[in-house]
Amino acid sequence: MRLPGSPRPRGGEPAGDDLDEVTGWALAAKAGDRAAAHLFVEATQHQLRRFVAHLVGPGEADDLTQEIYLRAMRALPAFDARSTARTWLLAIARRACADHIRYVSRRPRLAALDDWQPVAEAELARDHGGAGFETGFALTELVRALDPERREAFVATQIAGLSYAEAAEVCGCPVGTIRSRVARARDDLVAALADRDGRRLRPTS
Repeated sequence: MRLPGSPRPRGGEPAGDDLDEVTGWALAAKAGDRAAAHLFVEATQHQLRRFVAHLVGPGEADDLTQEIYLRAMRALPAFDARSTARTWLLAIARRACADHIRYVSRRPRLAALDDWQPVAEAELARDHGGAGFETGFALTELVRALDPERREAFVATQIAGLSYAEAAEVCGCPVGTIRSRVARARDDLVAALADRDGRRLRPTS
């Protein structure tokens, strides 16, 4: 493991054995190292934003991601590295997304389609290379329509790229439960896609 604050190879986020490096940056940030705090944010922000965007929607992901980092920085004094810093951060994100969804469900929806559709299109263009927007947007909507527990497990493993063990830490449940929720989420998505395609192909009278 490289020391916190040392140069990082080019090519995006650390992966694999670099997970401990990110945890090292979090611990150094806890001790007051501002450069390590910057490296921690830089290393985790893309994964975190994707996780948040698929739970609450791309139009609200930026603001909520910033709020999650504020929560994480306030919680750093209690971080003891019992789990990796990534799973610790995504566990905070999961709770923040749940709080946000509860809040949104209690207030009237003010944004019109035209307000958020360009944001969603830009987000999906980044994730899908600019191609297949209609398919990507439909799949994103189907994921958001999943049962909340199945959606969290599916997004954590299939979109954020966590292992089942890491997702279990994030979601606060056994690994077997994560496997079951992901399998059921896949079944739900397959059924929903088949139903959607069937409606599109059905002749209109």
